[in-house]
Amino acid sequence: MSTPSGPASGLPVRMPRPRQSGRHRRPEPAVAPDNAPALVLAVPGTPGKETRALADEVTSIARSELPGLDARVGYLDSTETDPVQAEFPQLQAVLAHASEERFARREQARAAGAGIAADDGPVAVVVPLLAGPDSALLRRVRQAVNDSRAVAELTDVLGPHPLLAEALHVRLSEANLARADRARLFTVATAADGIILASVGGDEAVQAAGITGMLLAARLAVPVMAAALDQEGAIAATAEELRGSGATQLALAPYLVGPELDEGLLQAAAAEAACPTAEPLGSYPAIGKLVLSKYMAALGIAPAQPAGFPQR
Repeated sequence: MSTPSGPASGLPVRMPRPRQSGRHRRPEPAVAPDNAPALVLAVPGTPGKETRALADEVTSIARSELPGLDARVGYLDSTETDPVQAEFPQLQAVLAHASEERFARREQARAAGAGIAADDGPVAVVVPLLAGPDSALLRRVRQAVNDSRAVAELTDVLGPHPLLAEALHVRLSEANLARADRARLFTVATAADGIILASVGGDEAVQAAGITGMLLAARLAVPVMAAALDQEGAIAATAEELRGSGATQLALAPYLVGPELDEGLLQAAAAEAACPTAEPLGSYPAIGKLVLSKYMAALGIAPAQPAGFPQR
C-alpha cells in the first residue's frame, strides 16, 4: 500500500530520467509565438485526394517541428470558397478567413477592455509548394494573395537546397536507380550513370534546378543535368548530351513536389528520353521542414539549438 510519502517499502520507484547535459543534449524545441501568423501552404495543380493527402502530410510535418503552429492549406486551382467546410478551399478564401479571424480576436479583446498592442504584422505567411521558381504559378499565387485583401507575406520557393538533393537521392534509390547508402557504397545493378533533373517553369527553373543538381551529382558521383519538362525537345536533347559524354544508363529525376505536374507529362518525358523515372519528391520529410523554414525565416524565428550552445 502506498504511503503519503510514496510507495510502500520494497516496491520499485520510477525515477525521472536525468536531463542530458553538455554539447550532446537535445535541443529545446521551438514553439510558435502567441498570435503568430498562420502558415498557409499554397498548393498548385488540380485538387484531388492525393494532393490533399500530400498537403496534409506536409503541414503535419511542419506542426510537429513547431508546436502551436497554425498551418492551413489553400488550393490555387480550386473554386471552393468556404474556407471551413470546403474539401479544397481556395487560397484567397483561406487568407481572407485568416484576416477575418484576426480582426474578430482584436474586437473581442477591445470589448473585454484588454490593452491592444499595435498589430502591423501579416495575418499569414504564404509558402508556395514548389521546389523551383515557376514564374507563371508564382504570379498566380501573388494574385490570389492580392485578391484576398489580407496582409500576407509570400515566401520564396523551397529550393535550391541540400535537403532537396537528399530527397532526390532517396527517390532515385527507391526506384533502384541509385545506390541508397553512400558510406557503404552498396551497388545497384540498375543504377544510373547519368541523371536528367526534370523541372517545370522555363529557363529560371532549370537554372535553379541545376544548383541542386550539382549537390546531387556530388552525392551520386555521376553527371546530373537539368532540363525543362515543359520545353519541347529539352529532355531528349539533354539525354543525347549525357549519352554523348559516355553515360549508358540514364534516369529521370523529377525536381518537382508533384501537384504542379500535369498528368502524363513525366511519363511522356521518360519515353522521350528512353529511360526510367523516379517519383516526384512528394511528402518526403524534407519538404515539410523546408516549408517550415521558409515560414520561420519570414518571421525571424530562430531554429531550435541545443541547450548551452551560444545563440548566433
